[in-house]
Amino acid sequence: MRTRWSPDQKVSWLTPSGISGETDEAGTPEEARGPQRGGRFRRRRPRHSGRRTRKRAGRRTGIRRFLTWRKALAFVISLVALLIGGFTVLYVAIDIPQANELAQAQSNVFLFSDGTRLARTGEINRETVPLSKVPKDVQRAFVAAENKDFYSDSGVSLSGTARGILSTLTGKGKQGGSTITQQYVKNYYLSQEQTVTRKVKELVISLKVDRQNSKDDILAGYLNSSYYGRLAYGVQAASRAYYRTEVQNLSVEQGAYLAALLQAPSQYDWAIASPEGKQLVTQRWNYVLDNMVEQGWLDKGKRQQMKFPVPVAPKQASGLSGQTGYLVDAARRELMASGVSEQELAGGGWRITLNIDPAKQRALEQAVTTGLGGGEAAADNAAADANRQAGAVSVDPKSGRVVALYGGRDSTRHYVSNATRADYQAGPTFEPIALAASMEAKTDANDVSGTEHIRKTATALGMAVETRDFASSQATTLGLMGASPLELAGVYSSFRHDGRKITPSIVKSAERDGEQTGLHGAIGGQAIDPRTADMVTSYLRGDLSRGEADGLRYADDREGTMTTTQGRTDDRKAEWFIGSTDELVTAVGLFGEDATTQKQVTLKNIGNGAPAIIWSGYARRALSALPMPQSKAPDAPVNTDAPSR
Repeated sequence: MRTRWSPDQKVSWLTPSGISGETDEAGTPEEARGPQRGGRFRRRRPRHSGRRTRKRAGRRTGIRRFLTWRKALAFVISLVALLIGGFTVLYVAIDIPQANELAQAQSNVFLFSDGTRLARTGEINRETVPLSKVPKDVQRAFVAAENKDFYSDSGVSLSGTARGILSTLTGKGKQGGSTITQQYVKNYYLSQEQTVTRKVKELVISLKVDRQNSKDDILAGYLNSSYYGRLAYGVQAASRAYYRTEVQNLSVEQGAYLAALLQAPSQYDWAIASPEGKQLVTQRWNYVLDNMVEQGWLDKGKRQQMKFPVPVAPKQASGLSGQTGYLVDAARRELMASGVSEQELAGGGWRITLNIDPAKQRALEQAVTTGLGGGEAAADNAAADANRQAGAVSVDPKSGRVVALYGGRDSTRHYVSNATRADYQAGPTFEPIALAASMEAKTDANDVSGTEHIRKTATALGMAVETRDFASSQATTLGLMGASPLELAGVYSSFRHDGRKITPSIVKSAERDGEQTGLHGAIGGQAIDPRTADMVTSYLRGDLSRGEADGLRYADDREGTMTTTQGRTDDRKAEWFIGSTDELVTAVGLFGEDATTQKQVTLKNIGNGAPAIIWSGYARRALSALPMPQSKAPDAPVNTDAPSR
């Protein structure tokens, strides 16, 4: 008999019949534990062998049975194959199309609120030039601005396209990162719509264009199809619009500005840019030139000597003279804020109806002309009159609609709209905002004291405060931050509308090819507590006989509901008057501006209460056609701790 030591400490032995058997831990032979089927003895495996225990411990259960590395690898391979196959099908199916319809761009029609025509715009300023006419340094400026790897890439940026698609799917709007080839394809072959389908087409067509065309051909197409603002398509039209010169005469500095301009033409147009816009375009101009130095395209010594090339003032189309150009510009800006691109607007085919009431618009224009000393009351001091600019906006506080707007003497002579510019100090008109902030602070459990709370309240009421000075107490007490008549009309409309945020809207509707474009609503959420709004309105309501202008009193029930705010800024470069009723809130600003240099200057020889006279003349005409308001219950007592006006 032979024995062996098993792993589980059991003894092997031979039965009388010669069949191997085992004993259990107690030493009992297996045959002694009873007969097995068929009269034979069968070896019984131990119930808990070490090997079987290890197998059971390593067995995957539940979802882990399906997540093996082999299956994961097979899934990845299948997915990659599917993507490659799908892209191959798209590559074969999508051909390079004909040029888009932008070359045959239609005009845009702008209408008053009653359907009468205001203007027709949309003449495209375009002239295609060969790349040989564009100086080499100017070509490189555009490459340095948009796509430094242009000469070596495959025509597409997969990461940029992926970001764009993700941005579209998540509703975050436009996303940069495209190559020059992709931008050329979008401008020349496709539309400006932000859809996944268009982005996929852009990717496929860009690959084909890069394979079939030379880099010089692509760059020429890009320079000639891009939109530069001022209704200028192509680098030749842009050269004339911004520098009054032919493209072959552009300097490196000028070319760098045009290259920087493409990122945001309206925002970066020096003639109408806000202080923030001028700062941004200057930074981008420096970025372009620094990239040229980095690429070895520009000498570092020459770069350090370069100065920013301020472009010339634009020429407004003859059909946009008077107030027409200001109204059209305000409508365009509002549509762009709603998501319509500049190129889409310039492409034409739009029917845009404004909220502007033609009767109120005429009344405002006549009132400003009289207030500035025009017509029969011509100013004695011609130089002082030339250095005086006016801007005004009138809003229906119930709906937030802009019913009248005055932007300046003539949009063909004074391109910047005084109705929307925000570079003059707010002065006394900011005091009610500070008052509202102090009232809100008393009920705010998370109070952030001082100027920070004023900033918070101003933002809630619709003021763009990011680039404005709120650092010192004087900034808020004296109203040293800039504001526009449009902005202030919205803030004071919020006071009238129980503290709801009012964003004044000039566009009533906009449609193209029978489809309406979604617009931002003029009435927003609760900006300040209704009780705060009522207290501020009560504070502003007073005896109109205190006004500096004669004839401000009304012999009707509106007098009891009127509020006024007036005064000059601390630097005496601006004077304001804001008058409001339940039907209209009208902000009037008078600004000192040198007629030659366009720099801010001190107001002179304007008499007493010139903005108040303008408001009074307008209000009498505008309110005469409106029904009389119903009498209201007496207001709550005015807070005696409020600051004086």
